[in-house]
Amino acid sequence: MPASPIPAEIAWYALEWIIRIGALAIVPMRRTPAAARAWLLLIFFLPVPGLLLFLLIGSPNFPAWRTGRFDELRPWFADLARRQKADPPAIGDAAPIAALAETLGLMPACGGNGMELIDNYDAVIDRLVEDIDGAALSVRITAYIFADDAVGRRVVAALGRAVKRGVSVRVLFDPVGSGHWRRGTRALLTAHDVEWREALPFRLLRGRTRRDMRNHRKLYVIDGAIGYAGSQNIVAKNFRPGVVNRELVARVTGPVVASLSALVEADWSIECGDPPPAQPLLAAPAGAAMLQLLPSGAAYALDGFQTLLVWQLHEARKRVIIVTPYFIPDDDVLGAMRSAATRGVDVHLIVSKTVDQPLVNFSQSSFYDDLLVAGVQVHLFPHELLHAKALGVDRRLAIVGSSNVDLRSFQLNEEASLLIYDAASIATVDAKLLDYLERSETLTLEGWRARSWKRKLGENAARLVNSLL
Repeated sequence: MPASPIPAEIAWYALEWIIRIGALAIVPMRRTPAAARAWLLLIFFLPVPGLLLFLLIGSPNFPAWRTGRFDELRPWFADLARRQKADPPAIGDAAPIAALAETLGLMPACGGNGMELIDNYDAVIDRLVEDIDGAALSVRITAYIFADDAVGRRVVAALGRAVKRGVSVRVLFDPVGSGHWRRGTRALLTAHDVEWREALPFRLLRGRTRRDMRNHRKLYVIDGAIGYAGSQNIVAKNFRPGVVNRELVARVTGPVVASLSALVEADWSIECGDPPPAQPLLAAPAGAAMLQLLPSGAAYALDGFQTLLVWQLHEARKRVIIVTPYFIPDDDVLGAMRSAATRGVDVHLIVSKTVDQPLVNFSQSSFYDDLLVAGVQVHLFPHELLHAKALGVDRRLAIVGSSNVDLRSFQLNEEASLLIYDAASIATVDAKLLDYLERSETLTLEGWRARSWKRKLGENAARLVNSLL
C-alpha cells in the first residue's frame, strides 16, 4: 500500500523549522551580535522570506574575483606610499593616528598641501566646473549619485568640452545611488563621448555583489593636481521634494591628491579588469596642510573609519564633535561615546532635524536616550538636511569625508575620509563644526522623554532591524 503524501501544511511547517534551526547554526558566523540578532529575528518570524533576503544580501563580502583584483593592487599602493613618504611631514602627537590610518587604508600622511573647505552647495559645483574647464590632462569622477538633472548636465557639458580638448575623462558612478537617473545619466555621458562605468554592478551569474554594498565615495580629481573629497554628489541640492541638502567638501592640492587619484584609478581598474594604471604623479607642494586619505570598504581587513573613530573617542580628553546625517552606531561606537562623556569630555552629536529617510530616523532616534543619560549632547540642525560627514577631536584631528556614523558605512559601503592634522586646517574645520553647533537645537533628556508613545514604539521597532538598514 503506497505511503500517504505529507499534507502541504505539515511540509511547509517542517520547512520553516528546518530554516530556523539552520539559521541558528549559520547566521551568527562572522557577524556582529547585533547583525546576527536582527537576521535571526527576521528569519524566525518570516522563515522563507527571511531566508531569501539573507541569501540576497546576508553576506557583506565581495566575491573572490573582486577581492583578488584588489589584492593585486596592494603592491601598487605600497609603491605610491613609499614615494609619498620620501619627505614625511612632522605631525608630532598625531603620528600614531597617521600610522594606524596607513595600516587601515594603505595611504600615508602627506605634507605640503593646500586645502579649501567649501560648504556652499552651488559654490562646489561652480568650482568643479571651473577646474574641469581648466583641465589639460585628465578628469576622474567617482560619485555615488550622478544625476542627469540641471546640475548633472552642467558638469557633463564641462566634461564634454574637456573631451573635445583631448583630455582623458572617466566617470564611475553607483547604479543604485544614481538609480532614479541611471538611464538618463548613461545616455548623457555617452552623448558627450565621456568614458563611464557603473560601480559594483549586480552580477547574478558571476560572483554576485550585494545590491546594498555600494561605492559611496565622492572623489573628483583634475589633472592629478586638484582633488575634491567630501559628502557632495552631482545632483541638485533639492533633488528630494521639500529637502535641501547642505554639504561639506574639501578641495585639496599638493601631494595628497595622488592618494585620491590612486583610489579613483584603482576603483576603475577593479570594475574594468584593466591592469594597474600608471603610478599617479606627485603634485608639487601647494601649502602647509598635513592630510591623509583613509579609504574603507569590504576589501580592507578592518572597518577603517569605524576603527579610527572608536579609538579617538577613547583617546579624547576635551571635546569631540561628530556631524552625520545618519547615525546608527554599533556597540563599540556607542560605548566609546558614552565612556568619553562620562570621563568629562564634551561629546557633541549633530544630526539633521530634517528627515529624508523615516525608518533610518526612527532607528537613530532610539539611541538618543542612552546618549543623553550618559551626558552626550545631541543637537538637531534645522531647516536643511545637514548631509555633511565630519569629525573634530580635541583640536588635534579633523575629518571630512563620505562616511556616515552608521553600520552601512562601517560594513557595506566603499567610503573615503580625509584626515587633517595641521593646526590651521583643523581650526578651519572646527569653525565650521561650531557654526553647525550654534545653529542647532539641543535636546534635553526631559524634553526627549516627553515624545509620544507612538514615536517610542516606532523607534523600538526600527531599532530591532537597524543592522539591516
